[in-house]
Amino acid sequence: MVINFFIERKWDLSLLFASGGMPSSHSALCMALTTSVALCHGVADSLFPVCLGFSLIVMYDAIGVRRHAGMQAEVLNLIIRDLFEGHPISQRKLKELLGHTPSQVLAGALVGIVIACYCCQGHLVSA
Repeated sequence: MVINFFIERKWDLSLLFASGGMPSSHSALCMALTTSVALCHGVADSLFPVCLGFSLIVMYDAIGVRRHAGMQAEVLNLIIRDLFEGHPISQRKLKELLGHTPSQVLAGALVGIVIACYCCQGHLVSA
């Protein structure tokens, strides 16, 4: 939403609830969770591998399945537009921006790690 503001020069609150885009908010949230567990409980804690596994599955899904579903939706929209021009079905569009590119997922993961490190500073000092 912030990046879009600097590009478009207007706030678009609908982006808070949209999927896709840079950086991946799903990756950021998952890696913030994993990093905070690592910093607060340690990597030897049994919760860390659970969080890490969850994060890796979410990021893999964003790059793989969801991204390819978006690519398929883009092709289907073109086919429907060409084959059903003037028909009411041609007015409906499938959502194309579903997944993420690897760079969007990586950027999201890095944002999550930075945010977790910042938020866990107080806990690290007292630990």
